[in-house]
Amino acid sequence: MNLAAALDRATGILESAGVPNPRVDAELLAGHILGISRGGVQARVATDSSIGTDEAYELAEFVERRAAREPLQHITGVAYFRSLELAVGPGVFVPRPETESVAQFAIDALRAVASSEPVGVDLGMGSGAIALALATEVPHARVYGVEVSPRAFVWARQNFRSVAAPNATPVFIDLADALPELDGLVDVVISNPPYIPLGAIPRDPEVRLHDPELALYGGEDGLDVVRQVSATARRLLRHGGTLVLEHGELQAAPIAALLQQDGWHAISHHRDLTGRDRATVALR
Repeated sequence: MNLAAALDRATGILESAGVPNPRVDAELLAGHILGISRGGVQARVATDSSIGTDEAYELAEFVERRAAREPLQHITGVAYFRSLELAVGPGVFVPRPETESVAQFAIDALRAVASSEPVGVDLGMGSGAIALALATEVPHARVYGVEVSPRAFVWARQNFRSVAAPNATPVFIDLADALPELDGLVDVVISNPPYIPLGAIPRDPEVRLHDPELALYGGEDGLDVVRQVSATARRLLRHGGTLVLEHGELQAAPIAALLQQDGWHAISHHRDLTGRDRATVALR
């Protein structure tokens, strides 16, 4: 089959199913099957290349799954985060592009620490994306990733092995009880906690049907886990240490009030590339 025709058909099916960016997903699925980049797929289309029968059948199967709104990353088994290629699948939250900019605040804070071995902690690491980004981009730091979900921890442990950052340690424990041996010694704590209120159902089927509830919902007001992150971070951080929190676009004000009540200082809010409030940074 002609590759261009196969992609046109795939794009039409995905578009009819309401998939955002259907052409992009069709090209990424084809690239995954062919073992080439999306640019490589486009180059083959430009040269009027063909796709084998087995590959065409596999593409049709993948397109059917994507049209049912199964996340692209679950189909390919891969999610990209900053410079990392991570394994993901059912049971773990798929890292989002907006979180890449949130991680930058923690990376910058770690780099600014006047120590030969600053310490960073990711509370509720999921796939390990943030913790591994910190460890690989600040290689002189010691980084710990904390996760309580057994299913998510399996994926995280796999990613820690594949990235093989010697300064990164995964820890299976509830974040409320995490790392007492580091009390008062940590320089940076970051967390992308579950922050969706129980009454707010995510619009996207990929999120609503496939992301684990443990990674999505944060109680009646969405801030139950944020409260615990605040308490644990205050215990772990040294005086002057940095807390970085990802949150929903309407939560900056209530999170600021929560952090002020807990005694945090220099609280600041930061928007993502779409102009939405996405991160809050505070000092111990």
